Amino acid sequence: MRKTLATAAGALLAVTAAVLTAPSAAQAAGAPTGFHVSDGRLVDANGNNFVLRGVNHAHTWYTARTPQALKDIKALGANSVRVVLSTGDQWTRNDTADVAAVVEQCKASRLICVLEAHDATGYGEAGAAVSLSRAVDYWKGIKSAVEGQEKHIILNLGNEPYGNTGYENWTSGTADAIKNMRIAGFKHTIMVDAPNWGQDWSGTMQSNAAGVFAADPDKNTVFSIHMYGVYDTAAKVQDYLNGFVAQKLPIVVGEFGDAHSDGNPDEDAIMAAAQQLGIGYMGWSWSGNGGGVEYLDLATDFDAGRLTTWGDRFFNGPDGIKETAREATVYKSGACEVAYRLSDWGSGFNADVTIRNTSTTAIKGWQLRFVFPGDQKADSAWNAVLSQDGSTVEASNTPWTENIPAGGSVNFGLNGSSPTANGVPGTFVLNGVPCTKG
Repeated sequence: MRKTLATAAGALLAVTAAVLTAPSAAQAAGAPTGFHVSDGRLVDANGNNFVLRGVNHAHTWYTARTPQALKDIKALGANSVRVVLSTGDQWTRNDTADVAAVVEQCKASRLICVLEAHDATGYGEAGAAVSLSRAVDYWKGIKSAVEGQEKHIILNLGNEPYGNTGYENWTSGTADAIKNMRIAGFKHTIMVDAPNWGQDWSGTMQSNAAGVFAADPDKNTVFSIHMYGVYDTAAKVQDYLNGFVAQKLPIVVGEFGDAHSDGNPDEDAIMAAAQQLGIGYMGWSWSGNGGGVEYLDLATDFDAGRLTTWGDRFFNGPDGIKETAREATVYKSGACEVAYRLSDWGSGFNADVTIRNTSTTAIKGWQLRFVFPGDQKADSAWNAVLSQDGSTVEASNTPWTENIPAGGSVNFGLNGSSPTANGVPGTFVLNGVPCTKG
């Protein structure tokens, strides 16, 4: 996360280089085994373009909240999560075991995991911040937790690694850090944040991104801009993002919000431009903000059933998560299919739900999780045991619906009330695995 920024306009120079799309020696020898950059786009291990539509989660300060947070973020439709980690220099270190657990939790929720080292925030201006070289040391120290996970994770080298002092060193510092990561054997896609507390008002990252990309021996670097008060008009948003697209340089909006103390970001323009250009975005942040920026919480007190105004706009509004997110193809189609048939009569409704086991293995015991799209309340159920927390519903088997044979199905129903407009849940998660919708 960023601090209040100076507002200045930097000249943005168009830079082109033939090396931008040239394959690395490793790529030339065979197909990449994980996320990689191709023709200026982020591509998954199956060779398909992948557009991040995700949420930032402050894991290092709320480690106990993470398992449920990831499930909730997925249930609301996101395809990725950016996870805040600490090198141990400013906050409690997230060690190898902890990071490995987070990666597995991301995979269980079928989320692409962007891991970031937060202690670099504002280096050169913030006294406690650490350099990117120190962040590289951290990644080396927890390498075993991420090695072999290139299909499922992206390494965000360091959060907002330069403030408004010394940001001229961003180019050399970032290039050196990437090269040292490659020397250490990291084959992951590396994401790098902009200077100026992430907002690049000086144009330093945009002007020098081509050279930094060329310095990566694997040509597998993605650039991340954080859009807050500097990006308060559609023109500023479009100019910045189009500058990267024109250079065929991969860019994502790694953080943004709907308000901030340094100005009012144009979140509608950010989301619209990202969708138009096929660029990823990740909203800040799931929950737990303090220090006067509590308004940036997407969910109130980590409760998926109590989205804030910002959260509702982010997940359910135009160009939002529900409308635009697509699951990474590295997660094959789920081994289940759910059909939700709604009978709505205004103030009340019935829903007939069928769970089909599309795998070759019988399911013994199940729990189906989904989120109502409005203020529906489940009053009763048959063939299932129902619980509801906010908008989140969990349906579990009864003794007579416990088994779902391979290729078979079970059916349950629920009756509820809907004071306002009714609708069908967007996603269904069975025993922690998302299902296709029938």
